Amino acid sequence: MAREPVFFSRSAVATEALGEALGRALPPGAFVALDGELGSGKTCFVRGLARGLGVREAVTSPTYALLQTYRGRVELAHLDAWMEGRERAFLMDGGLDSLDPDGVVVVEWADRVRDALPTTRIAVRLEHAGRDTRRIQFAVEGAGPPAAALARALEAACADVAKRAEATELAREEHTDGKDERDGAQERAPRPEVP
Repeated sequence: MAREPVFFSRSAVATEALGEALGRALPPGAFVALDGELGSGKTCFVRGLARGLGVREAVTSPTYALLQTYRGRVELAHLDAWMEGRERAFLMDGGLDSLDPDGVVVVEWADRVRDALPTTRIAVRLEHAGRDTRRIQFAVEGAGPPAAALARALEAACADVAKRAEATELAREEHTDGKDERDGAQERAPRPEVP
């Protein structure tokens, strides 16, 4: 059964912690497609993801650069498709082939170049859900063993983040593509109060 975990983050620290948990769990060669409104926390999420991959240097938005790469336990390639034409050309011309095949690739504003992205990926959508709250939804897209590996990584990340101190700033809401296997009900965490 496909699950699409949803978290409500009440701070940048919690958003980074969620990204960090995913970074720790991602297998080499993973692709992450990030989407969300301006200021919804995409780069904040990537900072955490990078930390989970063992990156020690500061991570910034690559909006005005084609891409930025960072060394950790695996290489992180960070692209931003805000300026869609440049990234589309890079992707369509085989640009991903020039990156470390065992690295992790993250693209912000992925909807703008969706047709040029690998079909197997973790999709992350960030939305404003109040002044200081962000709704972060995950989905594994694709099929076969690579998608199954991404699904296991996502489950591990969700379990890991629940154990962390930052979990007090996160609430989880679970969506399924059908009935829950136990009793037909969807699991839901309470929505945090928005100040």
